[in-house]
Amino acid sequence: MNKQLKRVLVLSLAVLFIVLGLVGLVLPFLQGFLFLAIGILLLSLYSPTVRHWLDTHTVKYPKLHRFVGKAEAWVVKIFGAPDA
Repeated sequence: MNKQLKRVLVLSLAVLFIVLGLVGLVLPFLQGFLFLAIGILLLSLYSPTVRHWLDTHTVKYPKLHRFVGKAEAWVVKIFGAPDA
């Protein structure tokens, strides 16, 4: 897959999930937190700032930090590693 196309696809999915998450925080039938978490995880693949924020806020909780690492590895397995 083309690098630019993959980047646009992942960033578009990240924004879509974040918007769904924000809507889900208001609507009772939509799981807002889950969509926000997926969107932030996707966004952290291409944004060093979001990646740093995610690392600094999950390192206090070792189980959550391990889960984020596993989830990131799973996302990288699906979409491929981001190119620097």
